[in-house]
Amino acid sequence: MPVDILKKRKIAVLGSRSVGKSSLILQYTENHFVDSYYPTIEATIPKTITYRGVEYECEIIDTAGQDEFSILNSKHAIGIHGFVLVYSVASRNSLEMVKIVYDKIIDFCGRASVPCVVVGAKLDLPNSSHVRQVATADAESLAKELNAAWIETSAKLNTNVSKVFELCLAEIEKSTGKGQSEPKPSTCLLM
Repeated sequence: MPVDILKKRKIAVLGSRSVGKSSLILQYTENHFVDSYYPTIEATIPKTITYRGVEYECEIIDTAGQDEFSILNSKHAIGIHGFVLVYSVASRNSLEMVKIVYDKIIDFCGRASVPCVVVGAKLDLPNSSHVRQVATADAESLAKELNAAWIETSAKLNTNVSKVFELCLAEIEKSTGKGQSEPKPSTCLLM
């Protein structure tokens, strides 16, 4: 298929440390899961994704985990078409970090909203009050507040992993509006 008919998209995967960002991406791009945790510095993984019969040439950016001290680098907001904001169902703080990261993206971009998917990772953990700290209703409520899609996943069991990136492309396409052929990457300005 000629490259000129492929649409290019940049998707940044953001969230707290050790919530499963890299595991999600690795399962999606290479179809395997690694139990060990190795902190990510940053990686960009190319992947062609077919959505609604159209092929998109995507760059999936696997970022280092964000925390209250290193919330977000502007390069993870500028020129990005869509965002995957990951939290762990076993960490209430990681869900709160999703809101902080989203607000930071909005600040960088100067827009009212950005195309994104809120993703609850580690769904495979035992469903007990000792492990699960994020109720689905709380996560759904946050996603609604952010005007974002929402889904829970397990990279370990490959549950809903491909759906994350399909939802992200759907959010990107929804943001383009009717009559526009290409979404505009975020036009963030640094001052």
